[in-house]
Amino acid sequence: QVQKNSSLMAKELMKRNYSIISGGTDNHSILINLNSKNVTGKIAEDKLCKADITVNKNMIPFDKESPFITSGIRIGTPAITTRGIKENEISTIVDMIDKVISNINNDKVISEVKNEVNKLMLNRPLFSW
Repeated sequence: QVQKNSSLMAKELMKRNYSIISGGTDNHSILINLNSKNVTGKIAEDKLCKADITVNKNMIPFDKESPFITSGIRIGTPAITTRGIKENEISTIVDMIDKVISNINNDKVISEVKNEVNKLMLNRPLFSW
């Protein structure tokens, strides 16, 4: 399920004109080049975190930014998958990611996305023992 979610997420990101390193994924993570979005990995990581979406800034091949800034982000699907997310909700999650990145300096939009994220995950605890 982790790989299915990851593969679909990469496809959904590409539909929204994100550049995926290697053109997709066959494992649990996706590396995204943000150069075309005019956003650094550090800023994307910070703003997505404010929306309660966890990603990591990550260098891309031939990155012109430093390792502390980066031109990319890495997204993994194990955490959302263990919380019960399946393919039917991946597009919604990608929409939320895109909404933050497309409105990177709009705190109101980021706050709205945070509310959407928390509503989606409300009955999906991190740990259910």
